Amino acid sequence: MKYIKVGAATLNQTPLDWIGNQKNILAAIETARIQKVSILCLPELCISGYGCEDAFLSPNTLIESQRMLQRILPYTKEMVVAVGLPINYQNRVYNAVCLLANEQICGFVAKRFLAGDGIHYEPRWFKPWVSNAYVEIEISGKRYPLGDIYFNCGGVRIGFEICEEAWVANRPGIRLAQKGVDIILNPSASHFAFDKRLVRERFVLEGSRAFSVSYVYANLLGNEAGRAIYDGDCLIATGGQLLATGKRFSFANYQVVSALVDVDLTRMSQARTGDSVPNLDTRVYIPFDYPDCLPIQPSHSNQPSWEFSPTLKEEEFTRAVSLGLFDYLRKSRSHGFVISLSGGADSSAIACLVRLMVALGLEELGTQGFCDKLSYIKTLPQTTIGDMVKQLLTCVYQSTENSTKTTQQAATTLAQALGADYLELNINKLVKAYVDIVSSATNVKLTWEKDDLALQNIQARTRAPSVWLIANLRNALLLATSNRSEVALGYATMDGDTAGGLSPLAGIDKDFLRHWLRWLEQEGSMNLGTIPALSLINQQAPTAELRPTTHGKQQTDEDDLMPYNLLNVIEKAAIRDRQTPHEIYHLLHARFPDYQEAQLLTWIERFFSLWSRNQWKRERYAPSFHLDDENLDPRSWCRFPILSGGYQLELAEMKTRLQKK
Repeated sequence: MKYIKVGAATLNQTPLDWIGNQKNILAAIETARIQKVSILCLPELCISGYGCEDAFLSPNTLIESQRMLQRILPYTKEMVVAVGLPINYQNRVYNAVCLLANEQICGFVAKRFLAGDGIHYEPRWFKPWVSNAYVEIEISGKRYPLGDIYFNCGGVRIGFEICEEAWVANRPGIRLAQKGVDIILNPSASHFAFDKRLVRERFVLEGSRAFSVSYVYANLLGNEAGRAIYDGDCLIATGGQLLATGKRFSFANYQVVSALVDVDLTRMSQARTGDSVPNLDTRVYIPFDYPDCLPIQPSHSNQPSWEFSPTLKEEEFTRAVSLGLFDYLRKSRSHGFVISLSGGADSSAIACLVRLMVALGLEELGTQGFCDKLSYIKTLPQTTIGDMVKQLLTCVYQSTENSTKTTQQAATTLAQALGADYLELNINKLVKAYVDIVSSATNVKLTWEKDDLALQNIQARTRAPSVWLIANLRNALLLATSNRSEVALGYATMDGDTAGGLSPLAGIDKDFLRHWLRWLEQEGSMNLGTIPALSLINQQAPTAELRPTTHGKQQTDEDDLMPYNLLNVIEKAAIRDRQTPHEIYHLLHARFPDYQEAQLLTWIERFFSLWSRNQWKRERYAPSFHLDDENLDPRSWCRFPILSGGYQLELAEMKTRLQKK
């Protein structure tokens, strides 16, 4: 039996942070060395950072990537290490992985299948490599192999599937198995989305089984560049058996998982099931001596208990957004967060997530480790979680004459329960001053009967300057509070509740958000407990509180729009699945049989009209986190024209068809 210890490292990198990225890479290599790892896989484009975007086309990015590669070389003595970086060959930029062995560059494998769907735009910067193409590239006066190649390192054949390549039907692993490869390394930058880990685990396990290989998967970690969150998934499998996994959503800079693989065992499996291949040319041979390893296999059952929770989606949401907020905080060097806490669901959810961010960070890193990662905040107390939350979270309740005691009490109670620094401002005089100034200038008296929307909006907008001022005074980041359901319909006041440098909830729908708040109140995340103070928020119907209570019945969001659960179905069908209004009508008729036909038609028409009319708002929203298999952010997922026909023809045809039934 020939046992080899392999490892996968996850890294929390930052685009173009050459010093920080190198530090993480070298620390991971040293940790792997301590674990006696012989072959180590690091994530995709880990040298430059995956999210460099158009900076990939900057010559300096390519030059610095090669310089950093040279600086890493001396740390690979008696190890085989795979690192990702962009490279330039004949005036084309390629997403590549370099195999280093014993302080030498062995060669480069260029990515053949680029990610160009969803939030990915790889074809904008990179060219896909041609299958079976093999050339030489010159770096620092030396020539190295580049292309669709694999390696023979000391008699062990190593091949690559780079992230997206494992997700396609014609995955490179098929050909690598025919070449008799022993180990497939997969350096990845696979963004988080709900339930995505199960898909990854399936292709890793199935790849190791079907190809009769050992499979090593290493993903990025954290909020790397602002929008995408990487869960830091690491998987090692052999022959369809999972050997090791990493902890997801870690607050650490890096993690390394390792396992022993039996090369002789996978070779015998290939002998029984593999295809006959006339050419076993390994292309690149590198001498390498592997240390003797005892056949002691560590358990892979190091996954935390929350991974097996029946409420996994709620747990993932909690940890993904908490980690996303923490990385955004420290990478932007902000001194905390400021939230305009209305006493409603959205702002309350964000405030809870900041508290959970602190709790999760302290749980994993400890007080000293947590403070070290925020060392630029000189006033951060190294005492209790309450003191830290008070330093990092400021909640501001801003009332007008239309605000109620209910929301004021809900905001006060929650802020105190979370330990936030809580401020109350009455902006009613400011609102009246704006109204009086405009009324005087236009010589028109504004009334709720004829100026309803304008009078609502001025209240929301008047809240922005004061909360921005507080954020500026505290060198903190103002968080906008709109959710994805509001983003879809433009149900937000620009420069009002959309004010902020980051929109943490713009990637999650209101229906799930309300469910998550009830879960957090009654069940809570494992090891973190519940937040009972949310009961005052959860018992309310979502409301903007921008109309006078004497102006008819209480204003609610669902009265203005439609039921949130139904809105969520329409949004997914229309935007994610690109269904027509007529198709969506039949879907709603089946899913919501209690609603009348006329009501369904009204809601469908309202959705498409508001969606089309408010694209300009989506263009102006603060960056949001990508959490689902869809996103309405036009800069990362869904592009739609600002000016359009607004589905008028489609809506008219739908009505005509239904009238002819």
